[in-house]
Amino acid sequence: MRVDDVPGWLPGWCADRLGDEPVAVLFVARRMSTTFGLRLADGRDVVVKAREDEGRAASCVAAQSRLADRGFPCARPLTPAVAVGGLAVHAEELRPGGEVLGGDAPEVAVRYAAVFARLMDDLADAAIAPPLPNPRWARWDHADPGLWPSIAVLDGKDQGAVPAHVVAVATRVRARLPASGLPNVLGHADFEAQNLRRRDGRVWVVHDWDSLAWQPEAALVGAASGTFGNDSPPTLAPVESSAAFLDAYQHLRGRRFTPRELEVAWAASLWPAAHNARWEALHGTPPVCGEAVREQAAERLRRANA
Repeated sequence: MRVDDVPGWLPGWCADRLGDEPVAVLFVARRMSTTFGLRLADGRDVVVKAREDEGRAASCVAAQSRLADRGFPCARPLTPAVAVGGLAVHAEELRPGGEVLGGDAPEVAVRYAAVFARLMDDLADAAIAPPLPNPRWARWDHADPGLWPSIAVLDGKDQGAVPAHVVAVATRVRARLPASGLPNVLGHADFEAQNLRRRDGRVWVVHDWDSLAWQPEAALVGAASGTFGNDSPPTLAPVESSAAFLDAYQHLRGRRFTPRELEVAWAASLWPAAHNARWEALHGTPPVCGEAVREQAAERLRRANA
């Protein structure tokens, strides 16, 4: 993409908020948000992110700023999130490079748990408004009718394509999690290998701060224990790796979960995989998560007392 091809609002926004207009487009990525890597006239390389404004962005950017101030490896926001039409837009520094730490073995799980424990420690007691609604793949706590949160791109498809075992697992998980009565905290709800990069053996950057959620700590940790190894396509880590993640996290945070918290963690470990299995079925893609849910659900549900 050339600079002439970027959205019409973007050059002026950069001039107003960053002091210079872009002279080159380094990259454009489109997922849940659109991300522009730009070189400004003064030579700075920056990232501008624009996404549909659900009222979450300001809190997510504030949390990212807090983490950057504490030395956590993430891109430092250069602006707050501001409204541009129906979009929420902010700029942050560009932190390129690094490698994905692959695999989902227990020893890899421990390394990811260390990052998640530090992240949660740095967000603890943050005076930041909850970023609600929670991300759609983590939204087991929704108030929409039916089992699944309302997601237009999925709801219009034939729900009969979703395997019965996926529906059964999601039903049992959803019955267990809202009944926990645990307090909500701020945490990362898309903690996957694809969103982390390492350099020289250390974490270089954690991405995707749009995906913060406001849920019980045990639920956030449990979900991360199942998703940490995801690159593409997503799947579900082995049970023994999730167990290693949970043990390492508790050790590093300096407290053991109560039996109820452990049950919540194991229940939450299944929800993202059930969501992804539904997505696979409705889009006709190979059932990677669907098979993982089939193979692991019984043991995870047993540990969840669900």
